[in-house]
Amino acid sequence: MAATLKISRTNALFLSPPQLVGLLFSTTTTSTSTSWYSPPPPHHHHNHQEQDPTSWYSPPPPHHHHNHQEQDPILATLSQAIKNAPSNPLDSSLKKLIPSLTSRHIINLINTNPHSLDPPSLLSFFKWLSSQPHFRHTVHSYCTMTHFLSAHQMYSQAQDLIQFVVNRKGKDSAASVFASILETRGTHHSNFVFDALMNAYIDCGFISDAIQCFRLVRKHRIRIPFQPCGRLLDLLMKSNSPSASWAFYSEILACGFPPNVYNFNILMHSLCKDGKIKEAQLIFDEIGKWGLRPSVVSFNTLINGYCKLGNLEEGFRLKRVMEESNVAPDVFTFSVLINGLCKDSRLDDANRLFDEMCERGLVPNDVTFTTLINGHCRNGRIGLAMEIYQQMLRSGVKLDLIVYNTLINGLCKNGELQDARNLVDEMTGRGLKPDKITFTTLIDGFCKEGDLDSALETRKEMVKEGIELDNVAFTALISGLCREGRVIDAERTLREMLRRGIRPDDATFTMIIDGFCKKGDVKMGFRLLKEMQSDGYVPGVVTYNVLMNGLCKQGQMKNANMLLDAMLNLGVVPDDITYNILLEGHSKHGNPEDFDKLRSEKGLVLDYASYSSLLGKI
Repeated sequence: MAATLKISRTNALFLSPPQLVGLLFSTTTTSTSTSWYSPPPPHHHHNHQEQDPTSWYSPPPPHHHHNHQEQDPILATLSQAIKNAPSNPLDSSLKKLIPSLTSRHIINLINTNPHSLDPPSLLSFFKWLSSQPHFRHTVHSYCTMTHFLSAHQMYSQAQDLIQFVVNRKGKDSAASVFASILETRGTHHSNFVFDALMNAYIDCGFISDAIQCFRLVRKHRIRIPFQPCGRLLDLLMKSNSPSASWAFYSEILACGFPPNVYNFNILMHSLCKDGKIKEAQLIFDEIGKWGLRPSVVSFNTLINGYCKLGNLEEGFRLKRVMEESNVAPDVFTFSVLINGLCKDSRLDDANRLFDEMCERGLVPNDVTFTTLINGHCRNGRIGLAMEIYQQMLRSGVKLDLIVYNTLINGLCKNGELQDARNLVDEMTGRGLKPDKITFTTLIDGFCKEGDLDSALETRKEMVKEGIELDNVAFTALISGLCREGRVIDAERTLREMLRRGIRPDDATFTMIIDGFCKKGDVKMGFRLLKEMQSDGYVPGVVTYNVLMNGLCKQGQMKNANMLLDAMLNLGVVPDDITYNILLEGHSKHGNPEDFDKLRSEKGLVLDYASYSSLLGKI
């Protein structure tokens, strides 16, 4: 099992390179495929390097190419056959020689090339040889040919060969393939081979191998392959692993990889998205250390991160730093801060910031306007929200469904249903069709105002437009029907909801049970309770209280007490409402004067013992 290293989540992760990588990780042993990024192993400078497990490669002694290789009759025969291949096919000219050929002959042929064969001819022979049943190339012969092609600027063919090797060798092969490449450098070598090797592992998705290749290149003081390093960094950043991405970015920056603000911004954005604002701040602080200036995007990313966590003070501090650094805040900067103020219900401050933005010549966009409208609507300031809406119309900003739905929701919550309807008509006139949210908001508003006819009419429009009702719309209708005492229609709506595969919550069932109990149909209430239980629901104390109230109002005190026992057996803890419903029921079937006296002495009954004690005195 290979030793890999696990990323630490501490703030040390974001110290300045090169020290930070050592602090980032703690050593663990794992074989999981997800641990594709491991930090570099610590360097131990001992004299006995043979004991260092990373010192797997020692260079071979230099080759002294004497004339005996040029005089090798096999190489001469092969060279002549390749030269004559256009007129005399290799199948016939080399038929007798093939069985005695080895990969060493091919490596020597490529390295010495006694007849100065052109690279395409040599590559053609190499490929032809790989198709012969009695011959097998080795990793070393492939690597030798890759060096030869790279030295002759046949880069795509070299990449294809190294890709073939990586495909065959598979995952966790970086160390062995890299060793073969070093051992076969010979007279033909080009640093492109190391770029090709990293790219091959990246193309196969073997991220840990690609990282290992980079570290081996660095260890052997070979030119760092920046192009594949950039590709690898992009891949890491897209994998939603900002900690691993930053660790790798730090490594390559320390090796001279050109820094750019874009990469810093992407890393900050990923960390802010995960709520890791402290780490994002540390990366922001690194930008200047690499000779770069934070851009408006850098500032906005961090301001947005702070505002999402409710830290407006830090957001405004960064805005001041921006201005001091001669980086002008843009519409996004103001919109983010306005949104933060609206969420914090600081609407007057939000309006002042909006005015400041306009005074600076910045044109608010739909996001800015929608943020303000939403803030005012949430705080019941629908008049101000409508004023901003009119300002949007005057500014020529394109309005979308989000703006209209926000305003319609605000009007409905404020009970201004006619204005909400008028706004729907205005929206339709501008070519925007009401969606599920629009219709559901109207249904809910009409139901809460007791205007069931308009709610049901809106439902018909919704169906006509081919929009299916969702959980919110069904629940709003059931609530409205129950409130108006139309419990049969409410139950029918519940059945339709179930048929469409929408699972009502406990509260929806309880509303209907309460409706039946208030109509005196406790039996139907219990039937719905049983249905809830058989469908996997676990009714709570509120549902039982509704049924208890129904029984007590009908004077079924024996059944009410049995229901209390059932509750206790099921582990449903009665509350003070439960006991007071029961006491109210008993008061109607005993001596009211004695009961009132006891009740005034005891106050509210809060537990079963008090309830039993009180009943014993009646």
